[in-house]
Amino acid sequence: MTESDQPTVLVVEDEQALIELYVRWLDDEYDVRTAKGGEEALEQFDEAVDVVLLDRLMPGMSGDEVLEEVRSRSTDCKVAMVTAVEPDFDVITMGFDDYLTKPVEQETLLETIRRLLSRTEYADLEQELYALVSKQAVLQSSKPEEELEDSEEFAELEERIAGIRASLDEALPDMESDEFVAMVRDLEGKGGDRPDEGEEGRE
Repeated sequence: MTESDQPTVLVVEDEQALIELYVRWLDDEYDVRTAKGGEEALEQFDEAVDVVLLDRLMPGMSGDEVLEEVRSRSTDCKVAMVTAVEPDFDVITMGFDDYLTKPVEQETLLETIRRLLSRTEYADLEQELYALVSKQAVLQSSKPEEELEDSEEFAELEERIAGIRASLDEALPDMESDEFVAMVRDLEGKGGDRPDEGEEGRE
């Protein structure tokens, strides 16, 4: 179905008003598909989909279940959870690439999609680092520091990040992909950006 060379984005969201809003934001740059639930999302999902924007709490099949099924079918597609669910330590083992907490602004959504699409240019290690740093940032933005310090899962996450950084330093001593380094730094800053954001509009 790609007559156009625009990337394909699948929006999975059970609120019709949000679907319409996201379509309006994305329509100029992307071939947008929509689904109002998990089962419909899997019907719409195929190898042409480049990015999935996935709500977590939906009637019937949850976003977490959709994510598992997407990952069983494809490792190339990028998935951003876009949800009102505050992240807990379970996100560390989940297979998403980025996590946005509603309400989400237009520029944040567009920048996230651009970033995820650009990741296809990076090596596996760089992609893994990006996903792990995203999880680290989203937990830092939502959890008290003491809780992070007491979490074995979070400590293991930080160890994995440090290990991948060391491997990348050996493999890429000159680290020519400046854009990737800038993206990771931006993500790392995300942890401190939103201490109070989202108190309203969270359900």
